[in-house]
Amino acid sequence: MHNQAIAALGVDYVYVPFPIQAADLAIALQGLAAIGVQGFSVTIPHKQAIVPLLSTVTELAQAVGAVNTVWWNGSGWSGTNTDVAGFLAPLHPLARDWRTTKVVILGNGGAARAVVAGCCQLGVAAIQVVGRQPDKLAQFQHSWQAVPWSLPLTVHPWETLPDLVAQADLLVNTTPIGMTPHPGQSPLTEAIAARIPPTAIAYDLIYTPQQTRFLQQAQTQGATAIGGLEMLVQQGAVALEQWLNQPVPIATMRQALLEALSARIPKKA
Repeated sequence: MHNQAIAALGVDYVYVPFPIQAADLAIALQGLAAIGVQGFSVTIPHKQAIVPLLSTVTELAQAVGAVNTVWWNGSGWSGTNTDVAGFLAPLHPLARDWRTTKVVILGNGGAARAVVAGCCQLGVAAIQVVGRQPDKLAQFQHSWQAVPWSLPLTVHPWETLPDLVAQADLLVNTTPIGMTPHPGQSPLTEAIAARIPPTAIAYDLIYTPQQTRFLQQAQTQGATAIGGLEMLVQQGAVALEQWLNQPVPIATMRQALLEALSARIPKKA
């Protein structure tokens, strides 16, 4: 999707992958600077490890604890996290009073961190994170203590999910449950899914398949469903705008991504 946008703009850039081992990350940054790279994306497992190697990191990326977008600032590398902007993009057009919104987040991994930061920007009333491992939940909550903004965050064991779902205004799945090749799975049992309020928004960060079982369950209850594809498009667009310092054709990027994902779906005999 980046290269389709670059071609549409007619600028002299190309977006290519560089597989880099963890032990080589620091020297790779020196090499990218030496050959004049303008910027790059960062994927697992480097999103946390790269932070201390950068000359500047945005406050947002520091709070999230991960960088996914890096650019050359003239004297060194700067980093930010565009997943937050990507997460928020599909929510902004919705007519909601976010100040009264109760958010329930399924999972407490890296993706959940971007969702928490995004919900703080929205100014929601409550953020309730649900996980299966008490020690990791406690670590997740503790890791947010130093952030410089209001954080109405609480953590909850998975057993409390039925009551939390029944109160949710925004229900976000950050787990990989339901992702291809297991699209029939859902983080919610049918009984728990039946408690989703019809006024709620159900947001699944998974984008393969676009229509997950979780979203199907939510729509059955009358809830608004949002898939992860738009978040993927929007976070990539924000990164490309940072590198090129100009607006980018988001519709072109979206279409390129749809075509690429369609080509990966196995054809039925």
